[in-house]
Amino acid sequence: MTFELTKDYLDHIQSAIDASDDTLLRTEMEELFPADISGILDELTPESAHYLLSLLDKTVGAEILANLDQTERTALLKLFTSAELAPFINQMDSDDAVDVLNQQPIQIREEVIGFLEDREQARFILDLLHYEDGVAGSLMQKELIRINVNLTVNACIEEIRQQAEDVENVYAIYVVDDVGKLLGLVSLKKIVLARKNAKIADIYDEDIVFVETYRPVAEVAEVMQKYDLDAIPVVNVQQRLLGRITIDDVVDVITDQAEEDIQVISGLSGEVEEDDSVWQRSKVQLPWLVAGALGSLMAATVINGFQSELGKVAALAAFIPIIGSTGGNVGIQTSSLILQSLADTSGLSVTFGRRLLRTLLVAVINGLVVGLIAGTYTFIIGEPRLFFVVATSLLAVVMLASFMGTVTPLLLNKIGINPAVASGPFITTANDLIGIGVYFMIAQWLLAEV
Repeated sequence: MTFELTKDYLDHIQSAIDASDDTLLRTEMEELFPADISGILDELTPESAHYLLSLLDKTVGAEILANLDQTERTALLKLFTSAELAPFINQMDSDDAVDVLNQQPIQIREEVIGFLEDREQARFILDLLHYEDGVAGSLMQKELIRINVNLTVNACIEEIRQQAEDVENVYAIYVVDDVGKLLGLVSLKKIVLARKNAKIADIYDEDIVFVETYRPVAEVAEVMQKYDLDAIPVVNVQQRLLGRITIDDVVDVITDQAEEDIQVISGLSGEVEEDDSVWQRSKVQLPWLVAGALGSLMAATVINGFQSELGKVAALAAFIPIIGSTGGNVGIQTSSLILQSLADTSGLSVTFGRRLLRTLLVAVINGLVVGLIAGTYTFIIGEPRLFFVVATSLLAVVMLASFMGTVTPLLLNKIGINPAVASGPFITTANDLIGIGVYFMIAQWLLAEV
C-alpha cells in the first residue's frame, strides 16, 4: 500500500518526538520505506529530523541520508558530530559517502573517515575524494565484483560470494588480468551454465564499453543511454579497473541537468524550491524580470519614436501585440530545437549553414501563413491599407526571430557558455524589441504617402 504523508500523521510523529517516545517512533518507522521516511524528514525541523534519524537502523538511515535533498541534508548534518555521522557513512556505497562528506568542512570529513570501522570503505572514500565534480571519477563507486581471468568457474563462484557482500546490485562480473587491467565481463548466466572446471578466459566477453575517470559526466550519460547500460566500468589511463557508475547515479545527473536547464529557460537565476522563503524565491526571479522590464521599456521607446505613424494610422497599435508575441514564440521554438540538437551528440553533426538554411526555409513558410491570416484580419476590421504592412512585418519578424533563435545558442555553445541561457526571457525580449522596430519601419515605408 502506498504511504501518504498527511498533516495529522506528521503532527502525530512530531508529538512523539516532543515526548521522546522512542518505542512508538521506532515502531512507526519500521512500517515505512526509506523513501517515505525521507518525506517525513523533509517536513520536520532539522532538530526533529536529527532526533528521528538517530533512532533508525544505520543501514536504513544511510539510505535516507544518501537520497535526501542536498539543501535539507546540509542543514541536517550540521547537527551531527563526527562520531554520530561515521556509522551512517560506514553503510553507504562509496560514491554516496563521498557526496555526503563533500558537504562537510575538511576537519569533519577527516574526523569521520578516522571513525570508520570499515577501513576498506575509508580507503575507497579517500580514493574518490580527489576527483573533481563533473567527471566520471567523481560519480563512480568502488564497490563491484572483479575476478581474475585465470580463475576457473568454481573458484569464480567462491570469489563472487565473498565480494558480493559489499555490493548492493550485481549488474556484471568484471574480468581483469594480474595487474588489474580491464579485459571484459562475464554474465552470471554464463557462469551458472558453464562447467565448474571451465576457465573464465574461455567464457568472458571481450566486447565491453567503459569510460575513463576524466570523462565528463554528460558524456557518461550519453554512452550509457546509447548502449542501454545498467552500469559502466570506470578505468584509469592504463585501463586498470577502478570502479563503476550505476544507472541510478546517471539518472540523478540527467535530472539535475534538466532541472537546471528548465530553470534557466524559465528565467530563474538559481535553484528554487516550493518551500523556499519569499526572499529566496524573489532573488532568483528578479534578475531576468528586471532585464525583461528594461527590454520592454526599450520597446516602448521604439514605439514612442513612431508617434507620427500612430497618429496617421491609429490601427497600427492594434497589431503591436501579435508582432511581439509571434517573434517571441518563434524564437523560443527555434532555440528549443537547436538546444535539443546540441544535447544529442550521438548523431552526425550538422553544419551551421545547413542548420540556418533549414531554419529560414521553415520561417518563410510559417511567416507567409501567419502573415496572410493577420493580413486578412485587416480587411475584417476595415483597414485594408494595412494588409501589406502586417503581412510583410510578420514574415520579416518570423525570419528574424528564427535567425536569432538559431544563431544565439550556437554562438554561446561555441564560446563555452550554457546555451540554455539563449532561451526564455532573453530571446523573447530581444525579439520584442527587434520585431516592433521592424514593424514600424515597414509601416513608415509602405504608408509613406498617407
